[in-house]
Amino acid sequence: MPDFDSRVDTYEHIHLVERNLQDAIRELLNRAQLHDRSKLDGIEKKTFDRVTPALRGLTYGSDEYKEQLASMGPALAEHYEKNQHHPEHFTDGIRGMTLIDLLEMLCDWEAATHRHADGSLARSIELNQYRFGYGDELRGILKNTAKSFGWND
Repeated sequence: MPDFDSRVDTYEHIHLVERNLQDAIRELLNRAQLHDRSKLDGIEKKTFDRVTPALRGLTYGSDEYKEQLASMGPALAEHYEKNQHHPEHFTDGIRGMTLIDLLEMLCDWEAATHRHADGSLARSIELNQYRFGYGDELRGILKNTAKSFGWND
């Protein structure tokens, strides 16, 4: 097929990839608008009003931090149930998540580092590897993504 011109196939491919990326962008925009809205009412609001100031002075992953999370009881369970950017939302944890869930989760982790005087996204990624049981490949992808956005500690 010496006269074959691949441009038509390439343009079709480009269009399909563009459409798929636009689907992902729409979902990310939806997530951005709805992120953590459940914290604004009811038991979650009351509990986060009580616990958020205490968490600010604690190091993420410390025993004191874990104690504060445990004290949140039903409010934290409700939060996880309503927000799929948390591995706890899924019966099989992080393995039940989508790439969109993972990206929202990473954005959430980065934002959370700003609530702590000693917040570190790199340290959170490391600690959460053990907390949520993900492998070295996902840890590397999360670190690479953070670096690509300039989210360096």
